[in-house]
Amino acid sequence: MKIADLALQRNKYKHLSDDEWRWMLQQVEGRERTSDKLPTFAAMDDWWYPVRLSCEQCSSEDTARFKASLVSGETMVDLTGGYGVDTYFLNDSFSSIDYIEQNAELCRIAAHNFANKPITIHNTSAEEFLASAGQYDLIFLDPARRDSHGGKVFRLEDCAPNVVELLPMLLAHGKRLLLKLSPMLDLTQATTSLSQVSWDIFVVAIKNEVKEVLLLSGGTGQITAIDLAKKDQAFVFSREEEAGARSEYSEYSEYSGKYLYEPNAAILKAGAYKLVGARFGLSKLDVNTHLYCSDVLVPDFPGRIWRIKEEGMKGERMKELRQANILVRNYPLAPEQLKKKYRLKDGGDVYLIGCRVNGKPSLFLAERL
Repeated sequence: MKIADLALQRNKYKHLSDDEWRWMLQQVEGRERTSDKLPTFAAMDDWWYPVRLSCEQCSSEDTARFKASLVSGETMVDLTGGYGVDTYFLNDSFSSIDYIEQNAELCRIAAHNFANKPITIHNTSAEEFLASAGQYDLIFLDPARRDSHGGKVFRLEDCAPNVVELLPMLLAHGKRLLLKLSPMLDLTQATTSLSQVSWDIFVVAIKNEVKEVLLLSGGTGQITAIDLAKKDQAFVFSREEEAGARSEYSEYSEYSGKYLYEPNAAILKAGAYKLVGARFGLSKLDVNTHLYCSDVLVPDFPGRIWRIKEEGMKGERMKELRQANILVRNYPLAPEQLKKKYRLKDGGDVYLIGCRVNGKPSLFLAERL
């Protein structure tokens, strides 16, 4: 039964107290909201769900399993336990885990859900726990990214706990550190704030949407941009490689029939703007337009690919176009402005792509491959 339908049927459950009724609604809503995101839990008859916000903010099963693939050892501590999704799946890579959480209700739910796992629950803060903690093979931390008023924050120094301040203590108790950070985080700023440590960086996307940025200590500074929907297309590089890469700029006078490429969201977030073109032998359209082209199709490119049907769309030709999927990159008009100007409807089989080519605005009509 859907939560919206159940919420209207309070009279059928008069035998339940108000607290029991709210708990039942919470369980139905939690399963309904997370069944696709967390299929393993949805398949369990006796799994408990926390309040809506915790369900919305938690990792997905796919991203949690990815974290577990990066690390292993005997002992681990999750200093920001929350709903416990990462704790649950990281348990596959460790013999025992300490789960730390300040919220007593989340601890109660975790104690039930982890009853048959080698996971010990501690209802305390990260700082208080570390003050008397021993050594761990891994410390995992997912700082809360909301301020005291519920607004979103992105700088490490504004998150809770403050990882920058806590770093010396983390290093004293953990052989390795794994940090889960905001997709909006500035990677250079973050690693500069935590410059005492060498970090490997993982930018993790699912279906072209960046979900997480992970920092793993003890690395060589390697950056991995990966979309979990296409793991075989992981793009691995270093900042030095990107800095040393040289973009070849398109000198085409005729683009029709050629191929247009946009790197996936993980690569763009990771900042491999020059290197991705160089590795795949592509020409870039403009220094600030992160679109690339080629004469011959490169089918294994990690991102979207189009075949250009027409270029320099304008005037009467634009009036003939009734419907298109609109994409703009480094272009003077926003999609809504283009739609209004040319009276276009969204959708259809073709893309109208607005971008700058060698400094000049241009419109391409293209078909997605």
